[in-house]
Amino acid sequence: MAEVYVGIDIGGMTIKGIVLDGSGKALCEDAAVTGAENGGEAMCDTIAELILSMLAKCGVPKEDAHIGVGCPGTINSAEGVLVFSGNLNLRNFPLAKNIEKRIGLPVKVTNDANAAAFGEARFGAGKNYNDSILVTLGTGVGGGIIIGGKLFEGHASAGAEIGHMVIERHGDHCTCGRRGCFEAYCSATALVKRTKRQMEENPGSAMWTKYTAETANGKTAFEFADTDIDAKEVVDWYLKYLACGLTNLANIFRPEIIMLGGGVSEQGERLTAPLQKLVDKELFGGTEYAPVKIVKASLGSKAGAYGAAALAMRIGL
Repeated sequence: MAEVYVGIDIGGMTIKGIVLDGSGKALCEDAAVTGAENGGEAMCDTIAELILSMLAKCGVPKEDAHIGVGCPGTINSAEGVLVFSGNLNLRNFPLAKNIEKRIGLPVKVTNDANAAAFGEARFGAGKNYNDSILVTLGTGVGGGIIIGGKLFEGHASAGAEIGHMVIERHGDHCTCGRRGCFEAYCSATALVKRTKRQMEENPGSAMWTKYTAETANGKTAFEFADTDIDAKEVVDWYLKYLACGLTNLANIFRPEIIMLGGGVSEQGERLTAPLQKLVDKELFGGTEYAPVKIVKASLGSKAGAYGAAALAMRIGL
């Protein structure tokens, strides 16, 4: 039987799995509870069970499978070691070896955001481009960088932490301990925080007709931006900082395309169209030569699993 590629995406709450054939067609998908509170060994038991279960459902012999894993945190991808992950409460954990000894197959591991970027580059919105960047706008700001079709991880696989470049010197506090990080201004968390503050400072805002300061979310300001000046101020503020971060990435790496993922990206063209104009205006050298497209990512929450499977395609080659 033809070889297949298993992608595992470890999340704080859920482990997602997918089995792809050589063309990228999904043969099987499944998920399991991460159970990080039970420790790394128990989590690896769950991962092994998920892998073997999916292969059985697909009717694929274990020997025909290659395995890739995306995991949150700092990863030594050369050694398959999870150096540190706050989400999983693990440090210096030999993730690849622990999975390998349970399933008897080699395992390739990378950071989950890198895996998502690789997934989009191989099978999603970036599949027709050699140089791409994925920026995820969720609880934090993450992403990954693809150069010449290859995943860029930096020294000891610890690079590409794009959410922690400073875009506002001495700005708002970031969870990393610095101030003014991209994440502190452009995550969904930051957007919601700004929306709530705007509502509290402006009790006459139309946003109050549907939301309270407790129920406001990442969609609220965008929903009212066309009719409410206070909502528009929030959206303009958000777009300004997001465009700043994206322009920095564009000027440094000059990718063909920047893909936006995460919850905020669901705004689609309401987000990408104004961003494109702002980035084009600030892009070094202008847009006539080497323009950079800003688009919505296409794989959604499956990007990490697809990317881990794509990573597995390099095992044994």
